[in-house]
Amino acid sequence: MTTTPLIDAHHHLWDLSRREQVWTKETPAIHHSFLEGDFSPLLQENNVDATVLVQTMNDSVETQEFLAWEDESEFIRGVVGWVDLGSRDVSDEIATLQSLPGGHRLVGVRHLVQDELDPNWLRQPQVRAGLRHLGKAGLVYDLLVRPIQLDAAIDTVRSLPDVRFVLDHCGKPPIASGEIDSWRDLMIELAALENVAVKLSGLVTEAHQPDWQVDQLRPYAEVVLSHFGARRVMFGSDWPVCLLAATYREVVDVARTLTGELSPSETDLVFGGTARNWYGLDLG
Repeated sequence: MTTTPLIDAHHHLWDLSRREQVWTKETPAIHHSFLEGDFSPLLQENNVDATVLVQTMNDSVETQEFLAWEDESEFIRGVVGWVDLGSRDVSDEIATLQSLPGGHRLVGVRHLVQDELDPNWLRQPQVRAGLRHLGKAGLVYDLLVRPIQLDAAIDTVRSLPDVRFVLDHCGKPPIASGEIDSWRDLMIELAALENVAVKLSGLVTEAHQPDWQVDQLRPYAEVVLSHFGARRVMFGSDWPVCLLAATYREVVDVARTLTGELSPSETDLVFGGTARNWYGLDLG
């Protein structure tokens, strides 16, 4: 029986009494507050030991609140927050966040690139400069992109070999349509770069239907697992967004099924070791 801590490397929390989540207004199932007290029982029921809390807004105040939550949390061991990568003061912004209560748990930064109209947003010189500052600060950059933005993501990862990247939600593959060829080719190209890992997360919502089947997800998971390898793949639930398609238990069970052919040591990596290593999580 393994004693490796099980880590959920991607989830969210939000409090609508503090800040509106405009993007949830069209999805009533998740248009309410989701707090630590709501999530903790789910983690206990599924034997999850630690988590990484990920930003939902391009807003540094949200990140400050997350760090404060983490400082008192029983399970949050890392925060992926937000800074303005285009700012000339990126290093100062990072230092300020790290100086706050809970600031030692800032492990990465993310920007909602998927919402940018310019597919080349990641290629902007000021963004690349900001990413270099992240690398120097020892932080990971989470890539939240759509398939049309994967080409720019690949170019960015290749151009910044000293920065560690994590691709969220397997690059949001077109599972609903069943298309795979162009996405697979881009993922293979990305996997050839050693400074990027990927989250086995978000697949159930990309199916875009309530009666999705595991077999719909399997070809996409196989691409990720076979080309990145377990040491560069980490499990994430994407709770509570996952509730649009599945319960927390179902998401965990699906991930277990999709990784069922892995060895015990590989399974330990996907469900904890990779996140711990990649983000430098302190589980003490």
